[in-house]
Amino acid sequence: MGNSSRKEGEEEEEEEDGGKGKAEEKKEEEEEEELPLGVDELLASGDPVLDLSYRKLRKLPSRVCSLDYLEKLYVCGNRLRGLPDGVTQLQGLRILALDFNKIEDVPLTVCQLANLTRLYLGSNRLMSLPPEVRNLQSLRCLWVESNYFHHFPRQLYDLPHLRSLQLGDNRLRKLPSDLWRMEALRGLWLYGNRFQEFPRVLLRMQGLEILDLDRNQIAQFPSLAHLPALSLFSYDHNPVKGPPKVGEEVLLVGEGAQEAMEARAQRQEARRRAAEREAEEEVAVVEGGSNGPVIHGILKNSSSTPSCPPNEVSEEAGPLEEEEGTQEKGEGVECDKTVVEYDEVELEYEEEGIEYEREELVCEGDGFYYEGTDLTYERAELDYEYEEDGEELEDPERQQGGS
Repeated sequence: MGNSSRKEGEEEEEEEDGGKGKAEEKKEEEEEEELPLGVDELLASGDPVLDLSYRKLRKLPSRVCSLDYLEKLYVCGNRLRGLPDGVTQLQGLRILALDFNKIEDVPLTVCQLANLTRLYLGSNRLMSLPPEVRNLQSLRCLWVESNYFHHFPRQLYDLPHLRSLQLGDNRLRKLPSDLWRMEALRGLWLYGNRFQEFPRVLLRMQGLEILDLDRNQIAQFPSLAHLPALSLFSYDHNPVKGPPKVGEEVLLVGEGAQEAMEARAQRQEARRRAAEREAEEEVAVVEGGSNGPVIHGILKNSSSTPSCPPNEVSEEAGPLEEEEGTQEKGEGVECDKTVVEYDEVELEYEEEGIEYEREELVCEGDGFYYEGTDLTYERAELDYEYEEDGEELEDPERQQGGS
């Protein structure tokens, strides 16, 4: 009889406890529907961006699920363990931030938001991702830092547009050998994990621009110079004394990085100055060549007054430079402007009434020697011989005076 009465008493206590539990749950639900100050105004604003962060929410307000115009929803720093089923109505949502909550499993309702491009789940209690995450085909950015991942989530292979993956402060020790399949990946954060060796598969990630391996246990890094897109590599707080070899434009963060980048900057400056000097020398050589022999005119004896040759103007012919004192005006010769091109030497007659009184070749520049006494025009063709022997051209009048 005593046992039966004790049993009845225990049942009554359980019923009372159950009643209290239901009452508490109902009370919590009522309290949750009593939204914090200012939330009502936010929900009624019609703004496509809704920020309910740090409101001590235990449950997402049910009214949020009816805001089908929402594009960005921030519910960080609350006490959420999940999301209501009605969230699937928010098909226009592109950004969802659930950082710093108490979520142990990614809500499947989230995996039905097909237009999500950014999903933030950092600082929760996650150990894995559900297979349904493959449905997020538009996802470009996924942050799941400060969770409890022991293995890399291979479901991410099926997200073709994923560019930014934040896996810092987890429990990873290695990466899968086929990680290179994530060809769209541009930024990978792996700081604060448990890597003891550099994951060699990263050397095949040709598109990586940012790689962060801070706070691991890696004692040696291979050369990363063959990662053409890499722009930032962080290796701080690893047991290494200096940075690995990287490309010339890569920003380094870690032990010895400052000294390495300063030395690299000095080398780049030295190369730049050497290139400038080389360019100046090339310009000087080109300009020196352009100051070579320039024939301003060929003077003929007045006894032979040839008619002017037909116009044969080269497309590349430039303006004639005339030297004073080499020509005298006369009568009986009238010519149109004519340019005769011969081995990159231009002849141009610009003035009318030029009388040729003597036979003389007037040249400027070095490296030109002229031989011959007779110059004649035949069918607009200039016939004469010359040699280039690298000697300085002597003044014809000086030669005559010497003889």
